[in-house]
Amino acid sequence: MIFDAHGDIWTDVTVKRLKGQKNIIKNDHLKKFQAGKIKGGIFVIWVDPPYDSDPQKRTLEIIASMAVEINENQDIIHIIRNVDDIEKALKDDKFAVIIGLEGLNSIGKNIEFIDVLYMFGARHASLTWNEENDLATGVRGNPERGLTDLGCQAVKKIEQLGMILDVSHANEKSFWGIYEAAAKPIIASHSNCKFLCDVPRNLTDEQLKAVASTGGVVGLNAFKDFVHPMLEKQDIEHLANHLDHMVEVMGIDHVGFGFDYCDFLEGDTMNSFAQGEDVGTIGLEDASKTQNIIKILKKRGYRQADIDKISCQNFFRIIKEIIR
Repeated sequence: MIFDAHGDIWTDVTVKRLKGQKNIIKNDHLKKFQAGKIKGGIFVIWVDPPYDSDPQKRTLEIIASMAVEINENQDIIHIIRNVDDIEKALKDDKFAVIIGLEGLNSIGKNIEFIDVLYMFGARHASLTWNEENDLATGVRGNPERGLTDLGCQAVKKIEQLGMILDVSHANEKSFWGIYEAAAKPIIASHSNCKFLCDVPRNLTDEQLKAVASTGGVVGLNAFKDFVHPMLEKQDIEHLANHLDHMVEVMGIDHVGFGFDYCDFLEGDTMNSFAQGEDVGTIGLEDASKTQNIIKILKKRGYRQADIDKISCQNFFRIIKEIIR
């Protein structure tokens, strides 16, 4: 089975529910998950462009759409709120969903709003998406600006509540600030290796080692721009090279999947961070193709026990350690 540590499914739910559609997960995603043998994941609340001009309003729209979607689809999804929920979801053959927060731009300076989001069900958070905000700086912000004092307080609150702390999208200065402030394992839910593809969203070997030193996990990202600088090499074999490199640098216990499939995003949202319509790695374009990466790992000689760690067990360990 596969656990995907990053998906923007709530964005699709919101866009389509605001157009009057219902049961988006069941109608538009479930078959892809089943084909890829994905049994769980972190679905994030992400303030998608162009709605980031009013992040609080968009967050409330997303939460409202999520709430109805969750209530109407309890036969197929189970929200993970505590450590026992993973096993319950798997036992009941339901999709195990962790509600995540991809950036906290919407809370402004009010870090107590993290408590509100926790009460709603959020068990994961990153401080930024690509932007600068009151807490930290994303990869498109000022490289000289990092974690703020308020951001340090947010790190402490996230850990105190029992939420998974994510450093994907943080710029390098913010990354090291979060690393220094954190007392528990941190994750980079959807990031690749700068050694193989030198883009701001990927992590240096030093950053990979730092995540591993906390006991954390890095999730392999299938967004093609993070795979290779040459278009013709943005394929699944070159993506697998990132996984090989992570294992070499971090060790098998610190690598997982965070595919960030974008096949369902459209319009201004997609154009804000990508060029062209085809943004998925060749051979891993959407969730239905996920078993292709497993086939490559087997071909490259990974033992089944290690494939199981990468596929789900490493992230399950983090969930059980952090979420109470």
